[in-house]
Amino acid sequence: MAVRKIVKIDEEKCNGCGICVPACAEGAIQIIDGKARLLAENLCDGLGACLGPCPMNAITIEEREAEEFDEAAVEKHKKSIGREPHKHEHHETPKPVAPPAGGCPGSRLMSFRNEEEKAGTYQGELPSALRQWPVQLNLLPVTAPFFEGADLLLAADCVPLVYADFHRKFLKGKTVAMGCPKLDNVEHYLEKLTAIIKHNNLKSITVTHMEVPCCYGMVRLVQEAVKRSDKKIPVQRVKIGVRGEILETELMV
Repeated sequence: MAVRKIVKIDEEKCNGCGICVPACAEGAIQIIDGKARLLAENLCDGLGACLGPCPMNAITIEEREAEEFDEAAVEKHKKSIGREPHKHEHHETPKPVAPPAGGCPGSRLMSFRNEEEKAGTYQGELPSALRQWPVQLNLLPVTAPFFEGADLLLAADCVPLVYADFHRKFLKGKTVAMGCPKLDNVEHYLEKLTAIIKHNNLKSITVTHMEVPCCYGMVRLVQEAVKRSDKKIPVQRVKIGVRGEILETELMV
């Protein structure tokens, strides 16, 4: 034991968004029972890389008696959770390949762009602006053809239900990826987004998120993914209120 700097998590402030999880290179923080928690003192280096991403300012650095930081324990822990070194640690991210054919039919890649542009037909009373399938970020292959040269829309799951004009206002002409930063695997999201940005020539990224604090995690994910990809891409953030109104629009890059 020694007196040293170590992270402190205020559970009252923490909303369980999970943005701090991928920000911690040692994997020392995990979401347990809906709150961010430090798994072990010897896994935390006390440098505070997790402070910046926290939208609730729930993480601080304190100086107290704690177990000494143990790099060997960190490496063992990272292997146990399948954690790969981050790109900024000078490890190149391998280019993922598309999944083989024969998987779940609901995950089969489909592009509707040519059909809609040529025929101009649609099902239902209002036209759908959707140009591809699937739409969930977890199901999208990094090398899907509709990512190349696309304007990417990253939408929080709740936004299309709340904002009535979602298709015309945001989805039209874009490739979409959807997810929830509170309920889904945030670390996997970050790795997937980083790879998508790195291996495709995206023209722009638009992030639509709800006004609730945990939903801002979508914005943090894009910021970190763009940073890790070493690319410069225009990023626009749009915050939607729970009553369906646009509260804020910000060009971030």
